[in-house]
Amino acid sequence: MGARILLIEDDESIRTSLSMFLEAEGYTVADSDSGEGGLQAFERRPADVVLVDVVLPGLDGFEVTRALRRTSGVPIVMVSARSDTHDVVAGLEAGADDYVPKPVIAKELAARIRALLRRSATQSLDTILRVGDLEIHRHALVVRRRDEEITLSSTEFRLLCALAENPGWVLSRTQLLERVWEYDFFGDVRLVDVHVRRLRMKIEDDPSAPRRIVTVRGMGYKLQP
Repeated sequence: MGARILLIEDDESIRTSLSMFLEAEGYTVADSDSGEGGLQAFERRPADVVLVDVVLPGLDGFEVTRALRRTSGVPIVMVSARSDTHDVVAGLEAGADDYVPKPVIAKELAARIRALLRRSATQSLDTILRVGDLEIHRHALVVRRRDEEITLSSTEFRLLCALAENPGWVLSRTQLLERVWEYDFFGDVRLVDVHVRRLRMKIEDDPSAPRRIVTVRGMGYKLQP
């Protein structure tokens, strides 16, 4: 049986066409036409990937994403007819791993889902990375700072690992897209910037003046050893 996809979309025609496409790709699809229904469906049976529309009756896609993030690190793809920077960033800030603009290009969506599932299935062996006061247990997906355990989403964790594998080295946004999202042709650098901000909120003493993840202007980011 294929991976389980939860599709939260209130437009019946889009929901039906995407469900049919994903099932033809070999996935098991559960769907809901509302944010509340989607959260209930996830609670009954967690999915491997969640696709959620931004505009929904009742709870919108941002609220659904935030609710999921409170209890789960499941990969979340936000689907939206809104492609301007404000709405894309708002979705990523809410906790989405990626976004797909409408109208959805089926092959691109399939490629993104495959990348998300591949990332989830190929976590590194049980090695521990130590950079400064951070201790990263790759197999257990656990991060500790001093005596505190830090909860990260799967994408935030992979981003931190990519930086920690190369402490003190600058990685460009393009390199991070390739290493963390495994995207080499449809990646958006906004994914990197927003997830760096989210990661700083969790591991920095003062996210407004970061000392662990440092921006190197015009080049990218590095993790201070």
